[in-house]
Amino acid sequence: MNKTLAGLALGAAFALSSQAFAQSAQPVQAAGSSTVLPYAQIVAENFGEVYPDFPTPVVESGGTSGGFRQFCQGVGPETVDIANASRPISASEKKACQDGGVNEIQEVRFGYDGIVFASSAQGADFALTPTAVFNALAAKIVKDGQVVDNTNAAWNEADASLPAQPIAAYIPAENHGTREVFEEKLLVAGCEASGALEAYKASGMDEKAAKEQCHQVRNDGKATDISGDYTETLARIAANPQGVGVFGLAFYEQNQDKLKVATVGGVTPSVESVASGEYPVSRPLFFYVKKAHIGVVPGLSEFVEFFLSEQMVGPDGPLAQYGLVPAPEAQREEARQKFTAGTTVEG
Repeated sequence: MNKTLAGLALGAAFALSSQAFAQSAQPVQAAGSSTVLPYAQIVAENFGEVYPDFPTPVVESGGTSGGFRQFCQGVGPETVDIANASRPISASEKKACQDGGVNEIQEVRFGYDGIVFASSAQGADFALTPTAVFNALAAKIVKDGQVVDNTNAAWNEADASLPAQPIAAYIPAENHGTREVFEEKLLVAGCEASGALEAYKASGMDEKAAKEQCHQVRNDGKATDISGDYTETLARIAANPQGVGVFGLAFYEQNQDKLKVATVGGVTPSVESVASGEYPVSRPLFFYVKKAHIGVVPGLSEFVEFFLSEQMVGPDGPLAQYGLVPAPEAQREEARQKFTAGTTVEG
């Protein structure tokens, strides 16, 4: 059976089960980004109180990539309705959705978050730059004009202004959208600023290989991938007070008694510096809705509309109080209008 016929068959099966699906009172189900997780949980809890006729939505983590994998498995009562994401859906993920029969997807951008480096609250101060992060964590760096394996053992070897403290970094694994932001806005930016990109090309790498090298993290134990959520990173720092971890801004703000945040480029991360664009390591936050489930899954449309309401995503709402950087008013209104109009992502 070809993909088109398979998709039609899946859709027909879903249509036949729609009535039973709607009568099952199955809650809205969401999975994905650990950064989006607490925001979606806050909305779900409030939704359950405001809309008692609908089951309280179930929100799970698993990382942005993991959420998309579940989301793209198909349509029907055994699949999730919403994928939470800390980056836009990729072309390969769109194709996976199409292959699974998920042909119409609505993208919702609901606010912003900052990516921060933080260490033990009792530890040293860190004033980072993309170049310093690159020289500390990249697999290959430039020394004396030559591309060499990174052997920097302490932060002050990566940047003389940093503490003479052993490099021990806990960074998000590749299943997290945070990893992509970390790579692009810190590693790649540092690769270019330090001259490493040009040195890679001068050493014989073509443009594509050189850019791929910029993304590569050292694997000698100085950098550790964290596949779990931010609580795992926090636990690693508690066990090793000289460690430095990558977190979402909101998680850091909820744990300021345990963590001390680093500046990046001389800017302290905060709601204000992210909203203004002054803090360089920030990103929009998204969730994606399976359009085939709207009008079928009880409460799905109402949940999305409630999520996008001013009382949730506005500057005085509980998400902002938790740490979300609200989108500008015009963007908030645009998100509501696009969802109501049924606008879907292309490709």
